[in-house]
Amino acid sequence: MLPNLRAPDRRAQTRGNLSIPADILFRALRASASRAQTLRAALGIVVLVGAGVAVLGTWAFAEIASHVRAGRTQAFDERILTWIGQNTPPVVEQVMLEITFLGTGSVVGVMVGIVALFLWLTRHKYSAALLLVATAGGLVLNSVLKAGFDRPRPQLFTWGTHALTSSFPSGHAMSAAAVYGTIAYLAARLQRRRWARVLTLLAAAVLIVLICLSRLFLGVHYPSDVIAGVIIGLAWAGFCMATLEVFQKFAARHAPQILDDEQEPERGDA
Repeated sequence: MLPNLRAPDRRAQTRGNLSIPADILFRALRASASRAQTLRAALGIVVLVGAGVAVLGTWAFAEIASHVRAGRTQAFDERILTWIGQNTPPVVEQVMLEITFLGTGSVVGVMVGIVALFLWLTRHKYSAALLLVATAGGLVLNSVLKAGFDRPRPQLFTWGTHALTSSFPSGHAMSAAAVYGTIAYLAARLQRRRWARVLTLLAAAVLIVLICLSRLFLGVHYPSDVIAGVIIGLAWAGFCMATLEVFQKFAARHAPQILDDEQEPERGDA
């Protein structure tokens, strides 16, 4: 009996460490759906995984929120902010003030508008819609959560910027995680090279972390505010990304002749 001379399946080969983040983000949902025998099963798997991400993030947020309400995080929060206030040079505060502007509503709104317009004009209509929904939904969700918890802002040292709304969860952290995370996802899924996707995701991660740190160094948020904001922002973004995959598969099945962003780029090196 002749041996099997076919090359091993590329998906079964060992992957380098740098491909792990990209694989987790871009392959997990599609790998499950690709093994489904029917469109209904594929869509069901994607929806369940997306809902699972949202539920897990919501659960983690609820756990943090319960500790905040009970005051169990207050000592930790104040200890961290006190140390920051006592050890932050003025030049670092100035840098953080510039960085925090990247998470303000006006800057985020302008960036989302430009990116969404570009996506729409280049026939990436589902991606444009996803970005707008993720941004608008995140703003509404953050407003509801802030009104519900109504946590006072920290007053441990003089603020480096103005803040008007309540403290929990951090709107900057949530907006950064949801919006910049979604933009990075949309940009990376259109790239053909794995290293480009990884760099795109890393750049977004660094930007999100810097915006979160800026809120602490400027004294306008507790650490628990920032952590909770990132968690619920990523949960919302993950659900929106899974929804995009559902529309992509549905559109590809019912209108395969339409070439759009919902058609995957070639993955010769993925």
